[in-house]
Amino acid sequence: MKDYFGYKNKVCIVTGAASGIGKATAELLIELGAEIYALDITKIELEGAKKFIEVDLSNKESIDNAFEQIPTHIDSFFGIAGLSGAKTNYYKTFTVNYIANKYITEEYLKPRMSYGGTIAYVTSTGGLYWDKYYKEFEKFTNANTWEEMIEALHTQANEDTLGMMAYPLSKRAMNYYMAKLAIELGPKKIRVNALLPGSTDTGMKREFEVEAGGMDALVAETGTAKRLAKPEEMAYPLVFLNSDMASFITGLPLIVDAGTNAMVSLKLKKDRMNMKVGSKLFNLSFIQNQLAKQLEPLKEETKEEKKEKEENQTKKDDQETEIL
Repeated sequence: MKDYFGYKNKVCIVTGAASGIGKATAELLIELGAEIYALDITKIELEGAKKFIEVDLSNKESIDNAFEQIPTHIDSFFGIAGLSGAKTNYYKTFTVNYIANKYITEEYLKPRMSYGGTIAYVTSTGGLYWDKYYKEFEKFTNANTWEEMIEALHTQANEDTLGMMAYPLSKRAMNYYMAKLAIELGPKKIRVNALLPGSTDTGMKREFEVEAGGMDALVAETGTAKRLAKPEEMAYPLVFLNSDMASFITGLPLIVDAGTNAMVSLKLKKDRMNMKVGSKLFNLSFIQNQLAKQLEPLKEETKEEKKEKEENQTKKDDQETEIL
């Protein structure tokens, strides 16, 4: 059978490969004969991958170290890793979702890709209306270096601003960047697209559930499916976008949401995305406190809290031992 997808022996980079959509994508690419370099902050064993590279996408030096271990020629890039912002602050969330992707693209993909190269980012339906509200993140798109983007980030919000507010803005910024990049790289025959997933059953499901106000509310955003998508149901169209099968597709924000956006367009469903998300209003302490209460169940323990909890448990165990 003809190799319609064209991944055999191609050097493919997959970020976020340890779980969810990233892992499903990496596994599918391995089946298609690609040479996979799997990147993630969480160590995993991915059978068939050329190499797993541990990387912290919020850290420039970690990214540089990762790409020192990757071939100088790259055929296909899958930018899948991302943060919801429920467990991380504004700066880290925006850095992983947007700054890391742009830095990797400008610093490594452009120099290492040639004719026929492909780039696909996983953004979000939370990043819709990127064309309408582009002025909210314009300073990020005008910044090119890591340092310039970090400086722009610091003028956008405070570090302790809730990370979940960085999520939609970073996804809109990525959709905008994808469109501009597709036009820029078109003459070089390098295609660039984005996948905008609806609600998906990944490791961040619990985070999105809390943000949505419960599982019923989250499922209500799944269009005609009435269920969360499986990771592979996002991996399939993503792998298609970067394949030979999609040779005439570039600059496309592909919405994969079981018809949710169509229902909004037909006025069958309330539009929850058509709003500003980068306003300084979100930095007001009252709004921050109200949103923080919703995310309290997902709060990660600090090192001090963990240590205190362990010490209290040890004391409790010692007391029980003395009684016995």
